[in-house]
Amino acid sequence: MIRISGLMRLYLGLTALAPGLLTRAARKAHVKQGGDPGRFGERLGRATAQRPEGRLIWFHAASVGELLSVLKLAGDLAADTGSHLLFTTATTTAADLAAQRMPEGAIHQYLPVDSAAAVDRFLTHWAPNMACFVESDLWPRLVLRSAARGIPMALINTRFSKSRARTPRTSAALLDRFALITAQDEAAADQLRSLGVPPARPHVPGDLKAALLPPPVDAAALSDLQQATGTRPVWIAASTHAEDEPEILAAHAAALNERPDLLLILMPRHPERAAEIAALPQMAGMRWAQRSKSQTVTDDTQLYLADTLGEMGAFLSLSPVVFLGGSFGKQGGHNPFEPAQFGAVVLHGPHVANFAESYAEMADAGIAHQVPDGAELGHAVLHWLEAPDLPARQAAARAFMADKQHIAEETRALLRALLLAHPGAAA
Repeated sequence: MIRISGLMRLYLGLTALAPGLLTRAARKAHVKQGGDPGRFGERLGRATAQRPEGRLIWFHAASVGELLSVLKLAGDLAADTGSHLLFTTATTTAADLAAQRMPEGAIHQYLPVDSAAAVDRFLTHWAPNMACFVESDLWPRLVLRSAARGIPMALINTRFSKSRARTPRTSAALLDRFALITAQDEAAADQLRSLGVPPARPHVPGDLKAALLPPPVDAAALSDLQQATGTRPVWIAASTHAEDEPEILAAHAAALNERPDLLLILMPRHPERAAEIAALPQMAGMRWAQRSKSQTVTDDTQLYLADTLGEMGAFLSLSPVVFLGGSFGKQGGHNPFEPAQFGAVVLHGPHVANFAESYAEMADAGIAHQVPDGAELGHAVLHWLEAPDLPARQAAARAFMADKQHIAEETRALLRALLLAHPGAAA
């Protein structure tokens, strides 16, 4: 087993001496995210639910994207092995989504802060038979103490990480605690091997986000939206951030000059930013309505601010052209697979490092296209809405996604084998 690094010893020592700093930081984040005050204790390892009797599989998915990528996989694994499910997340947005989309009977808790007391309370209460960490949210004390208790651990769907490159010895020690590691692509697998992971250990089934369940579609909401939009051309800007929105609004304003009936549905990544978006100068000259205020689309509406959760499926059903945010700023892009599941052509900015291989693969299939700025985005939107081969591209997007379903099955088989190889494991 690889020994922990000096940097990790320093971290463990400092956080042991001042656990209150972790608590205060967690409380500040919980309040800022609008978390339920009654659930803050979960971040200190104080459970708000009972542990069910029997085998329990714990999945930690830090935020929305990670959670969505494992919901079906986790449900299938639990059904296949007769296990209960515990999900932890770090953000309240992911917690809200978990409440809506978790498999029946699953439990959600917030991840405990990385203090000795919080971690020990969490592990003692939940006593998981297997821990599955999704992608990259690894807290040293949580990982080390889970391993010390003999919990079989898997790191699934991990991707290339710049932070691992900056702290190779610390990363190597943490990775060494995982009995199973799956990587999204060969670049991630090569990085893991460079950090001492045995060459055969990183499995590369592909990116789990490509095999996730499509977001549910509320039939009544979709019917209302279709009636409101009628035959108007519609495009969507989804998962947007502050750096994206000025470019999107500029693109829409320019496109309106050529197609005055064009409607933009703007879906911010974080709906609580609605007031910030409404205050943008570009919104002043726009006729717009806001979903969270129960305002509806009329014939005069040019922009619909869809600042709600749980309605992604209904909105993605309205347009064959979707721009994905997080790609004009420093976020590194967002999951391009959800729009493709609905047969949409995906437009994006130049900064998609988090999904570079996926976007490149989709570009090769003719279903994803990069634009450098808002001016080109406006041209691209009009081009694709009017393109004669758009139906063929939509069919190609659906076929592309159908070819990815093996990823979840391969990952599930690996997790099942790990779980059943440790029948007596419990914290």
